[in-house]
Amino acid sequence: QVQLVESGGGLVQPGGSLRLSCAASGTIFSRNIMGWYRQAPGKERELVADITLGGSPNLADSVKGRFTISRDNALNTVYLQMNSLKPEDTAVYYCNLQQWRIDYWGQGTQVTVSS
Repeated sequence: QVQLVESGGGLVQPGGSLRLSCAASGTIFSRNIMGWYRQAPGKERELVADITLGGSPNLADSVKGRFTISRDNALNTVYLQMNSLKPEDTAVYYCNLQQWRIDYWGQGTQVTVSS
């Protein structure tokens, strides 16, 4: 079993920055992908960014140039640095870990971008 604990959400003005963190614990194998998804009210959950164990990032077109994903394998932690935030980035952000074709999810953290 895998547990994911997120932190770092909150309220920020347009153009501001936030950094999300997600720490994984439990039975974690050497091959996994960690990432972030988000779900806005009335919309489906969508991939924001993910990153392989080797550090290869994959970002949604809507966040390229603004968001950066990174991970610390020694800490089993993934980070999402969000800059130049827009109101349309408002959503619940979920941490995800995928291993052996099984998806594990965090509880979600709210990010609200508003003036």
